[in-house]
Amino acid sequence: MKATIVHESRGRMRLRLKQKTMTLRQADLLEAWLRGQPWTREAVVHERTGCVILTYAGKRETVLSSLAGFTWAGAEERITLPSHSTRELNRAFQEKLVSKVTMKAAALFLPAPLRIARVVWHMIPFLGKGLRCLWRRQIKVELLDALSIGISACRRDFGTAGMVMFLLEIGELLEDWTRKKSVADLAESLSLHVDRVWLKTPAGEVLTPIGQIQPGDQVVVRAGGVIPLDGVVAEGEVTVNQASLTGESVPVAKRPGGAVYAGTVVEEGECVLEVKQVSGQGRYDQIVEMIQRSEQMKSAAEAKASTLADKLVPYTFAGSLISLALTRNVARALSVLMVDFSCALKLAMPLAVLSAMREAGREHITVKGGKFLEAAAKADTIVFDKTGTLTHACPRVAKIVPFNGKDETEMLRLAACLEEHFPHSMANAVVEEAKRRSLRHEERHAKVEYLVAHGIASAVDGEQVRIGSAHFIFEDEKCVVPSEDQAKFDAVPAEYSQLYLAIDGVLSAVICISDPLREEAREVLSALRSLGVRKAVMLTGDSPRTAAAIAAQLGVDDFRAGVLPADKADYVAALRKEGHTVLMVGDGINDSPALSEADAGIAISGGAAIAREIADITIAADSLWELVRLRQLALALMRRIQNNYRFVIGFNGALIGLGAAGVLPPATSAMLHNLSTLGVSLHSMSALPVSRQETEALKDM
Repeated sequence: MKATIVHESRGRMRLRLKQKTMTLRQADLLEAWLRGQPWTREAVVHERTGCVILTYAGKRETVLSSLAGFTWAGAEERITLPSHSTRELNRAFQEKLVSKVTMKAAALFLPAPLRIARVVWHMIPFLGKGLRCLWRRQIKVELLDALSIGISACRRDFGTAGMVMFLLEIGELLEDWTRKKSVADLAESLSLHVDRVWLKTPAGEVLTPIGQIQPGDQVVVRAGGVIPLDGVVAEGEVTVNQASLTGESVPVAKRPGGAVYAGTVVEEGECVLEVKQVSGQGRYDQIVEMIQRSEQMKSAAEAKASTLADKLVPYTFAGSLISLALTRNVARALSVLMVDFSCALKLAMPLAVLSAMREAGREHITVKGGKFLEAAAKADTIVFDKTGTLTHACPRVAKIVPFNGKDETEMLRLAACLEEHFPHSMANAVVEEAKRRSLRHEERHAKVEYLVAHGIASAVDGEQVRIGSAHFIFEDEKCVVPSEDQAKFDAVPAEYSQLYLAIDGVLSAVICISDPLREEAREVLSALRSLGVRKAVMLTGDSPRTAAAIAAQLGVDDFRAGVLPADKADYVAALRKEGHTVLMVGDGINDSPALSEADAGIAISGGAAIAREIADITIAADSLWELVRLRQLALALMRRIQNNYRFVIGFNGALIGLGAAGVLPPATSAMLHNLSTLGVSLHSMSALPVSRQETEALKDM
């Protein structure tokens, strides 16, 4: 890249490219390349002037060397840009805005008859919308606008009518701009940034635009690459990091036939992916569609704002009529008509929610709708699944206690023989322990039957073998503890999770599994309490004594042990019936009923596509501190919505009063109203502030 350094200070430089013009795509490309460099702190590219403002860390020579090596062709090969460009959106709206202002300025120089004719022609759409409201017997903002414009024209005050229409159009344009930019920014923060893939063909691999890929095509993905589309592995074995989708901290092995999802990353290996979902049905498009369908996900605050805005329109209309009746002054009545609460209320609240969702996305928190942020703010109770949520999803065998004269090694070998068929976290711990001890466990069993949330049943050498939870072994299968081993059974350490192995109805081994707590779990619970959460509950399928030991370490307010998936959902439902607002934090399949039952279900880790579908909120990173950040954002959002209410009602109420008193003429009322709407909308799009209380809660993060 050829450029001149225009200005420079420590860690910051301003450059001007040595090329006459820069396209929007080139600006996006250069900005994306700069932001992808390890030394970049902040980069802004201005396409009109060809200038780059760069803030960096590290050695100046390293930065200059990298900049000198930049080429457009190289950037095109390595960088994928989203199909929806915010820069392009901004340019389009800027051109519309300039065009409207220019046309308005040019109209001032037209002869009076032409100016009047232009105003009358311009009035037709506004009057048409007002007449449609009357036809439908609706008193809406469009009717107020039509009346104010029509009355001004009837009074032959065409200057005021023209100015009101100009301000309304500018206001509508700016509102549309801010709304679309918020949606685009949110979708951009969650999009994949993949536009070309390596398509496998008989002639070899071909770099192909993602829009040309069809179901059934085969795409090659290598280590470090993002899986661009949903599909199944056709060839090869890879480990896939699914943290961006499911929150799993440990990469998942994928073999031929295994399903993979767009947005996940291949950490090791290489595979050929057979595409099942094509572009247009992928993650970016689903996110945009989700945002556009956000009416279904509106929070109660948003719905309240929309309803209140509609209800206030008749009062504005009535206020105008009262002003006319009392003062006999049409100008004062028009000044009241110029102001309505609808625009600001209907626009500012959704923008505040979209902004909060975008900010959450930057924190690796995906929120599917405003009502779930409201639930996160109002929640007084938070319910946690234990395994993989309050604990790390990487359990290890800590101890094996044999019973009934059995050998410890043989019991581990038998357990691994059965558990290797089912990739549950505890099963993996058993198999890994056998591997560490170099134990071979050949297939000696008959057909293996897996009972979800219970255990495994099979037959080995003619003996009935069962392995699973205490509930499964002792209650469902009616297995017994050898009488001579009762004291040993009672002495099994309570701080471990237990996996019970029984042969022919007699307990043969207890495999003690260490499920290490997350280091931050206790501090996170304390921070959540300081942010207003009154009750924290842990649900687990473990035995009561194991659950009690872990609950004591965590400091939860209550716990339930030995619960099945349906029990979790019932417990959450019972809390809601008592009047609590409940958040459920789980790690996947077994927790899906409870996630659905809660006011907001949060998937923090674990694994399956069902976690993505069921959860209302997904926390991608492997840290419970993101729950605190979620609560912080939600509380800040609700404060902003309340502040918006106060400002909109107060400011517009003052405008109505001043208009009725004759202080403000109609055009000024309209201008101030539109400026206030724009101002509150832009404020709603800004970063959410952190209160002092929240800062204290997060000081240890």
